[in-house]
Amino acid sequence: MRMQMMRNSRFIKLTLVALIFAVFTACSLPQRPALETASWMVAPERTGTAYKPRTDLWLKMGSVSTSPPFDGKSLVYRLGDQRYEKDFYNIYSALPNEMVGNATRQWMNNAQIFSMTVGQGNSFFPYYVLQTSIEEFYGDYRIRPEAVVTVEFFLTATDPKKRDPVIGKNRYTKRIPLKDNTPQALVLGQQEALAKILREYEVVLYQYAGKLPSPLGQ
Repeated sequence: MRMQMMRNSRFIKLTLVALIFAVFTACSLPQRPALETASWMVAPERTGTAYKPRTDLWLKMGSVSTSPPFDGKSLVYRLGDQRYEKDFYNIYSALPNEMVGNATRQWMNNAQIFSMTVGQGNSFFPYYVLQTSIEEFYGDYRIRPEAVVTVEFFLTATDPKKRDPVIGKNRYTKRIPLKDNTPQALVLGQQEALAKILREYEVVLYQYAGKLPSPLGQ
């Protein structure tokens, strides 16, 4: 009995020593900061004089699709001809299709080509719809750092009697040299690329607006 008590006492002492050592060691180790994510937004804004409206009709933003692997929130880097890498610590505040769709709608509203440009959530029946496809949206680091953005626009008329409802199809690619390899430089480059695309497309859209097919029933 006495021997058993001594063994128990020794075990308790050893356990306390081990706990004290563990606490001391944990306190003495350097604390590593937790990895944090940064959130970025691509949102170019149109400046300058608006157009003289060529129509009193309105335009509706249709679907905006994004080709993989650029359809997620992570920034995408191209490191080789077949090698793309996603940055899970630097993400967009919204999906690329949402950012490009919102930027396009606001840009065209500021351009005043149509009486107004409304979003997908609007319940008005659309006479004319602008659909968008984002084919490239990444940073290219194979030779020199560049922001790459490729967008294709499809302007259509809502008329079931027309065999081909497409009024115009236009595709644009912009490559913007970056000042460094940081995520911020990439996002600013993508914003500049998208602004240049929208600036070129608004000229074409203004030409389309001058010769639109008549809406249904007119």
